[in-house]
Amino acid sequence: MAQETFIHDSSSSSCSQGHQPSLILRTIEGGSICLVCLSNLISTSKSPTVHVSYALSQFSQAFSQPTFRQDLLQLHPHFLVLPLVESLSSFEDEPIARQVFDIISDLCSSTDTCSVYADFLLRISDKLSSGALGWSRRQVHTLHCLGMLLNDKKNNSQANVADKDVLLFNLVEGLQLPSEEIRGEIFFILYKMAIIEYAGKEGSGVADNLSFFCPKLLQLSLEALMKIQSDDARLNCIALLTVLAQRDLFVTSCADETGGKDFCEADNFLHGTEDVISGSSLDVLFAEAMKGTLLSSDTEVQVSTLNLICLYLSREGGSSNKVQILLDESIADYVFEILRLSGCKDHLVTSSVQVLGLMSTSEQSFRQRLAIGFSTLIPVLQYVAEVPFHAAQSQTLKLLWNCASNCPGIVSVSHVEELSTLLVGMLKKYVDGKIDMLPETFSMACLILIALMNVPSSYGSSTFLKLVSHAIRHAILNCLSLHQQYPGNLIHSLHLLREAYSYSLEEKVLSSNGLELTNDIVFVCKTQVFPWFVKAVGEIEKEEVVLSVLEIFQLVMLQDSNTQTREFTEFLVSSSWFSLIFGYLGSFPTENLKWRAYQTFSSVVDVLLGDNMGQPIRDAASYLPSDPVDFLFLLGKSSSHSSELVLCHSSVFLMLHISSLYDDRLADHKLVLTCLEQYMLANSNELLSGAADVMPLELLLSTYGLYRGLAKMNYQIPYSQEAERILFILLTEKEWDLPSTRIHPTALKWLFQQERLCIPLLQQLLKLCSCNGSTHDHTIVNRDSGHYINIGTLSQLVASGDSYAAKLLVCMMYDLIREDVEQEKIVSVLNSVAEMIVISPSTPVQLCSHGIGVVIHNVFSHLGNSYSTEMFLAICEVTVSILGSVHSESLLDDEVWATVAVQLMEYLAMTHEETCTEEALNVFGILSLILHHSSNQVLLEASKVIFLSPVLVSIINNTISAACGKGPSLVEDGEGTRTEQALILVLLIYFFTLRSVHAVLPGAMDWRHFPSQTIGKHSLELVSISGCDLCRLMHFGSDIVKVVSSFCLLEMVLIISDQKNEKLDETSGRMGDISSVLSVLEGLIFSTDIRVAMNSSLCLSMILGWEDDPRRNWCRLIVEELVISLAVPCSVTKSFMNHHKPAVHVTVSLLKQTKTPEWLNSILDDSCISSIIKNIRVGNLSTELVLLFIELLNAGRLKTEDIACINKVFQACKKDLYSTEVECEMAPSVPRGEKIIGFLINTMSSQSSRDLYLRKILVGNDRLLEAIELFSRSLMEEDYGII
Repeated sequence: MAQETFIHDSSSSSCSQGHQPSLILRTIEGGSICLVCLSNLISTSKSPTVHVSYALSQFSQAFSQPTFRQDLLQLHPHFLVLPLVESLSSFEDEPIARQVFDIISDLCSSTDTCSVYADFLLRISDKLSSGALGWSRRQVHTLHCLGMLLNDKKNNSQANVADKDVLLFNLVEGLQLPSEEIRGEIFFILYKMAIIEYAGKEGSGVADNLSFFCPKLLQLSLEALMKIQSDDARLNCIALLTVLAQRDLFVTSCADETGGKDFCEADNFLHGTEDVISGSSLDVLFAEAMKGTLLSSDTEVQVSTLNLICLYLSREGGSSNKVQILLDESIADYVFEILRLSGCKDHLVTSSVQVLGLMSTSEQSFRQRLAIGFSTLIPVLQYVAEVPFHAAQSQTLKLLWNCASNCPGIVSVSHVEELSTLLVGMLKKYVDGKIDMLPETFSMACLILIALMNVPSSYGSSTFLKLVSHAIRHAILNCLSLHQQYPGNLIHSLHLLREAYSYSLEEKVLSSNGLELTNDIVFVCKTQVFPWFVKAVGEIEKEEVVLSVLEIFQLVMLQDSNTQTREFTEFLVSSSWFSLIFGYLGSFPTENLKWRAYQTFSSVVDVLLGDNMGQPIRDAASYLPSDPVDFLFLLGKSSSHSSELVLCHSSVFLMLHISSLYDDRLADHKLVLTCLEQYMLANSNELLSGAADVMPLELLLSTYGLYRGLAKMNYQIPYSQEAERILFILLTEKEWDLPSTRIHPTALKWLFQQERLCIPLLQQLLKLCSCNGSTHDHTIVNRDSGHYINIGTLSQLVASGDSYAAKLLVCMMYDLIREDVEQEKIVSVLNSVAEMIVISPSTPVQLCSHGIGVVIHNVFSHLGNSYSTEMFLAICEVTVSILGSVHSESLLDDEVWATVAVQLMEYLAMTHEETCTEEALNVFGILSLILHHSSNQVLLEASKVIFLSPVLVSIINNTISAACGKGPSLVEDGEGTRTEQALILVLLIYFFTLRSVHAVLPGAMDWRHFPSQTIGKHSLELVSISGCDLCRLMHFGSDIVKVVSSFCLLEMVLIISDQKNEKLDETSGRMGDISSVLSVLEGLIFSTDIRVAMNSSLCLSMILGWEDDPRRNWCRLIVEELVISLAVPCSVTKSFMNHHKPAVHVTVSLLKQTKTPEWLNSILDDSCISSIIKNIRVGNLSTELVLLFIELLNAGRLKTEDIACINKVFQACKKDLYSTEVECEMAPSVPRGEKIIGFLINTMSSQSSRDLYLRKILVGNDRLLEAIELFSRSLMEEDYGII
């Protein structure tokens, strides 16, 4: 039919075929379209396709015109429905079909009612229901149109589908056709029919039909899915299967394969389903069908397939048998491969991990697959860990934990390091607040780390231990702050902490820096867990948290006794551990927590007391109450007939003993003391009879002594004298061991304040000294030492002076000498006393007040009868320690010390003046210290003995003569030799002789005999060394000999200078030639030892003040060197200035002379002085430099601008001195050698020679401030006008 037959001129009232005008619609262009002609054309299969295509195109163009569309829809809305449907089945041409689809879609969407849509749906469904489907393009077009109508979102209803049951039958049968395109269209129609019906309100119809057809529908769909290569068809099939799975029709088909329905084709259909496979075979078929779609290159197909598998396994009836079949068919391997190639695409990752999670329910079979795919999951974790709350995060962690826990051998070292690094990163971000984390995710992270610790390859990792340490810190830090919000997280983090500590103690771990992890964990327990645990009392809601903390702490304490375990235990008990745990028992009064608490207490006792001492607490745990007040009342009951009470008493005493040692008071002092007294009164018979099961006496003494000591501090607390009497009887009659007892200082002090216990305490003191002497290595014992009584605690007790300790110690030594006991005991006591003095320097004060001098005298007398080198050295060490530590005013028994001095001189005479022995060195040290104290007007008689001793004079003369006779070879003796030590001690004795000569023998020195002699007025020969000999020793001696000789010479020059100033009227007589002395002193000013240089400088300054001698060229060199150094810009530092202090003193001395050398004016000219002043800063200003400015001021050498600059620096210096604390100078270092030499040199240097010299000029304590004030006064006197 030509196109004229349906397109006409608008002037004509009818078409060429004579059809009614009402069926002819006009277009906007002026033409018209005859609907009858159009219908005949498109519905006739013999019509030329070109004409049909053109007609459809013209109709579509006209329908787009509002007027034409309105006329058509109002007058003939259903006229073209049947022709359009027929055209789909009449032509196989694809373009024509697409045109028809568009027209049908436009017609359905252009009406406000659903009538046109319903008519199309009825016609097409009737067409498909009228006969079996066959493979043809026409069938494809018809199926596609039905699918298009069902997919219409505006008209998504299938109420007008004709013969639904037959349609479904034909569609299901059509799945057997070999066309992927037809199958894809059928799958889509079935999918849309299913979801429309399920989403509707009818609730019946298709749902029942689908369940009837389901067995064969599922089989055919899965078989088709195995063969289909088109991803579009696959998607339609998977969509259908997904809907069926959502309606549990998979389960229904397996349970009832041949359920029926009474309709016309039922018999034929039932006949056709005889070959439907069984349920288990259907599961196998499902697994096979999934393989192809999982291998698709289309991500949407893969995701849809994975979601279908999830639905298939997760719906009711998804039995373990289904999971097993999928695993047997290697579906897990396919999923792992998808993950490996996914590139971490989010949908693929989420769906894949969800499938694997469902498969993991079949633990045994899945482990093998998981072990193979384990390495694939690590990159997945790396991806999901970066996304907060990712849907696959927790499940990925579960899979990794499953493999690490059940297949540890598959995890390599690299896996361990990579996994632990990721987990630590997650925890760190969680702590830093960068990401949030579900509790389930947090718990799985902890569990994986624990599982990795059990992996053999973890021992080979170099970073795993450090990562575990970081993980613990992050986990604990976060959970403690959020423990109320996430208590489960805290439990898991504590579990991680416990397992990590156990892991760090394994032998293989300890060999690879495991100790570092152990230390880190203990550090976390001490610095994070425990402080939180103390503050969280009353806040923790779960008993499991408290149990976990106690278990961890006990685990630390259960390790082999070592320093860390003991330190951790002492840290706990010193932080009121017992009171803390009893507080938690009050919050959770359960048997489980009570048992754990007492187990922890027993471990504390084991660590601190040793020897399994906590066993009674473990045995009595079930009998003990939870309240400490309740178990205190148990002490008031007699245990004579109850073994349970014996255990309870022992447990109570142990806990009271340990807690009280660390000032942890479990109850009121008065209550505890009352209960202890009741215990002794109720069990007095057993205690006095020495029953085997009573409390150890030491434990009773320590606990009772503490609370009696506290009661003594508080006089309002009464006590039982009868209970005290029982204890005293026990201490007097029973054997007990104080040195091995841990006792509180308060209890120890109370014990030594009991006069009635003096006799048993003497025995305990001797035992303590004997124990100390057996291991005596001349080291200081730690005075804390875990509350064990030792030499340190005893020294503190003696030094305090409010007990009988000092008196008992002196009496014990006196009795030992008088009773002539074994020398070994005496030596041990003497060594202990010496050690006590070193520990507590105030101890000698108490010993001297109780007559220690008499004991020393008796020991030396005892040695005269029975000499022992060991005892002699021991008493010498005690004597040196006492004389070196005690203040002079405490040495009041001069006669006793004079006798001691005589005994020492007799010893020197007996040894034929041998000075190189250790005994002789100690004797020299004692003599030096006696002389040292005599300068303070004590021990004068003892000092006279030394002064007038011909033996000592002979020794000194011989030693000095021998040393000076060696000349330059003196230094070859070497430092540290006995010969050098003897020489140093001789010089030290002479130094202290010079210091004390004004007090012992006033006027013994005569300046007119200097330098050849020093003493010349007495007919008796006295201890003396000439100034010339001292200069020789300063010139030729070793470094330390030079130091001591320079101190001696300075002391001598100071005395002579004082005499010359006091006796200016005595003009007769003249000092000997001092040129050689001056030469030596001038040379030593540049000594590298600042002490030698300073002493030489001070001597030279004073000697130059006696006589003006402007011809000293070496002095000019000294001044020039000083001026050049100080005038160089930016070179004057504090250390540099200290080195030039000696030269400053010489310069000041030259400026003071009445006849100033002419060369001095040329050196210290105005420009030079100005340069020096400009270099002065607060940091390098010294007293010597201020004295130099004073002398320059007095000499009129300072200009006005110089004085202004100096004053500015002085003001800044005074401000700095007032605002900062004065630092104490360290004692000068001494060379290796005997202790006595170093001690005496420190004593000699304690009051420096510089201070002795400056004392003549400045009277204040702060030399620098006093010098600045002196400059100001001199300035005012000169009246420069600048103040």
